[in-house]
Amino acid sequence: MTMRTIKYYLKSFLFLELIKGLMVTGGYLFKRKITLQYPEQKTPISPRFRGLHAQRRYANGEERCIACKLCEAVCPALAITIDVEERDDGTRRTSKYDIDLFKCIYCGFCEEACPVDAIVETDVFEYHFENRGENIMTKDKLLAVGDKYEESIAANRAADAPYR
Repeated sequence: MTMRTIKYYLKSFLFLELIKGLMVTGGYLFKRKITLQYPEQKTPISPRFRGLHAQRRYANGEERCIACKLCEAVCPALAITIDVEERDDGTRRTSKYDIDLFKCIYCGFCEEACPVDAIVETDVFEYHFENRGENIMTKDKLLAVGDKYEESIAANRAADAPYR
């Protein structure tokens, strides 16, 4: 028998790996625990966090999206679907703007590609779905989220201005 096989049998007989694992577990067992009472206490959010999508409006109430379809083209998960219609004045606007949040990987490419800052990802992470089909964010839902959180979105944009 070689020395290598003797070490192997000695390790397996004495359960050295098991003892090492138990030592690691025992070390964490007596450390001070860090627990947050979630709804009341919240952890700080990274400034780079990307959460729920929203569409923004101009100050006059008109939607910002010019239907360039850059966000749809750049989306790696193919989560964005856009249909375009032309208005009477010759401008293009979206007739359908859907984001499937189950497909979305929250990469932020849509936000970066948008030339008019129409689609943004907010810092809202507390949302859920209870019924089938609620995961599809339609144009109306996106605009409602944008209207609701416009102040925080504008504040985050102003804070990020040197980096843009």
